[in-house]
Amino acid sequence: MTEILFYHLQRQPLEKVLPSLLEKSLERGWQAAIQAVSEERLQALDDGLWTYTDESFLPHGTDRDTDAATQPVVLTLRETNPNGASIRFLVEGADLPEDAGGYARICVLFDGTDTDALLRAREQWRGAKEAGHTVAYWQQDESGRWAKKA
Repeated sequence: MTEILFYHLQRQPLEKVLPSLLEKSLERGWQAAIQAVSEERLQALDDGLWTYTDESFLPHGTDRDTDAATQPVVLTLRETNPNGASIRFLVEGADLPEDAGGYARICVLFDGTDTDALLRAREQWRGAKEAGHTVAYWQQDESGRWAKKA
């Protein structure tokens, strides 16, 4: 079954955490898909991945691009997997995809300061466990390092 990792964002926002997770995924040779639920978040992520540091950017596109299938990272609002991604990042409470078993890993990133996001993540955790997936919960410590808590 798929490994589903839950990232409890408390010390850094999504815009700071996601690029480093994407870089690690690309270093593994994985294609990545990022699913959001709003056009505003999708556009903010699209803009941010081009400018997240002065020295670098993450090559990516959206599922609306004609070359989406060749992009290492694709942003989408849908459950489809336009670039054959091995890893999928779910933000804004995006649903676990019906074909969750088709991924090596799924990462659920949720805002730890948002009560609704916490409740949604707990619901997704239960659903993932019931479906037989391997689940893990990660939280940042005081120094900003990720620690596996469950």
